[in-house]
Amino acid sequence: MKTSEKTSRLRELTEEFERLERKLKLGGGAEKIEKIHKQGKLTARERIDLLFDKDEYQQEIGLLVAYDEYKGQAPAAAVVTSIGKVNGRECVVVANDATIKAGAWYPETIKKILRAQEIAMRNRVPIVYLVDSAGVNLPYQGGVFPGQYGAARIFYYNSIMRRYLKVPQISAVMGMCVAGGAYLPALSDVILMVEGTSFMGLGGANLVKGATGQTIDNETLGGALTHNAISGVAHYRTKDEAECLDKIRRLISELPKKEETKVSIVEAVKPANKPERLLEVLPEDHRAPYDMREVLNCFLDGGEFDEFQADYAKEMICGTARINGILVGVIANSRGMVKAKPGNPPKFGGIVYTESAEKTAYFIENCNRHSTPLLFVQDVSGFMVGAEAEHSGIIRAGARFVEAMATATVPKIVLTINHASGAGYYAMAGQGFDPDFIFSLPTGRMGVMEGDSAAQAIFGTQIEKLKKEGKEPDEALKAEMQNVRDTYERELDAKHAAARGLVDAIVTPKNLSDALTLALQTCLNTDKPHLGAFVLPSGI
Repeated sequence: MKTSEKTSRLRELTEEFERLERKLKLGGGAEKIEKIHKQGKLTARERIDLLFDKDEYQQEIGLLVAYDEYKGQAPAAAVVTSIGKVNGRECVVVANDATIKAGAWYPETIKKILRAQEIAMRNRVPIVYLVDSAGVNLPYQGGVFPGQYGAARIFYYNSIMRRYLKVPQISAVMGMCVAGGAYLPALSDVILMVEGTSFMGLGGANLVKGATGQTIDNETLGGALTHNAISGVAHYRTKDEAECLDKIRRLISELPKKEETKVSIVEAVKPANKPERLLEVLPEDHRAPYDMREVLNCFLDGGEFDEFQADYAKEMICGTARINGILVGVIANSRGMVKAKPGNPPKFGGIVYTESAEKTAYFIENCNRHSTPLLFVQDVSGFMVGAEAEHSGIIRAGARFVEAMATATVPKIVLTINHASGAGYYAMAGQGFDPDFIFSLPTGRMGVMEGDSAAQAIFGTQIEKLKKEGKEPDEALKAEMQNVRDTYERELDAKHAAARGLVDAIVTPKNLSDALTLALQTCLNTDKPHLGAFVLPSGI
């Protein structure tokens, strides 16, 4: 058996993820899909496949969101959000999944739509809404309707994109579109409707009868012909969904050209390592050392890496390289023991020290001056602690690292390999700092610390007291400690993070390079600052 075919932690977690992925992509299941087809409609993912360019890579964002909530009845939170290409142009798509509660909005549905809009705003890429939703999922309205980041935020983003950012928004009503949800297409640039299956209205026929006593059918009230011929709300009417999606492709092809990027792009060269090499490089024990450069060689062009300060603070790897021809500044944590200055003890890889913080801050500022996008390859356990670290000024150096990363205006992409822990996770462009995209391998572990460390932090004082008394922890205390470890182990899992939207997507060795390439290409649609959800143009 070849080494790459042996059972490995990455292989097992990848296969587990792919099984879950296949299940989630069925949405509400085979029966609901058949029901949709009998109505003359396509499913959300079928629509997206027809819209995006054939045989081009597309990246679904938030696939695992809510998969472990609502007793498993809300896969992907009833909405599909994806990035792909339409006639070669990077686009964001939001498509309600009508196989799940008629596409009704859960609280997590709002979170996913907002995330998709933020990607479109920050990168100035067109966004397409394929609307097929019964509106708010009423039992969960408390988490959908009110609040700063409730459903209203969607319409706020619609308005900002339309009035100030000039981000193209195209809406196709391909099923139900009711109540406040009707403002999503109304605040778009263009509205398309499909004959016989589309309905758009502030209230459906049943609500109208209850409120006014008027009897009317949905088609007459708010169908495709009504809104194209009578109200004038919609702009295009198509005979079926295939024609509708083809029309959207045509509309996108007519948009103004995207910004020409300043970033250096050359002809792509295949990575030095095949993707399967990751299965060999990453160790069974996530705490064990490995060669980070071998990981980088799995997705950097030709394995070429122009390392910055290669002989200094070796626990942090910084340098420029290319991904599919696109220049990128890479910041990666090196795992294992690293030689220190003569007379000093070795350093622990994956830990941020004063020297590595200062080195990385300087490198980030250089990349920012040169408009070079940044890729943070995380396997970080935190910042160094102890008297020597504190006396070396690690707090000030760490603050400089964080400030340089937070204020850099170039695109920032994150890839978690193993650990994303402590303040090191923050410094390596954690989610709170608004990176453009966050990906994780199935081996990713996100949390403030590992379970053993948490158990020690919580029960350490109690255990020390028992030791002084010459006693051992009893079974009850051991069980409590194990419960803490088990909880951490469950919550550190990449799937747990993805289910809560803490990462955009889990990527596997075979699609890692494609995911990073598409993310970079999306980011290069604009030369505007990549800060926050969006930056308003000056002089408005």
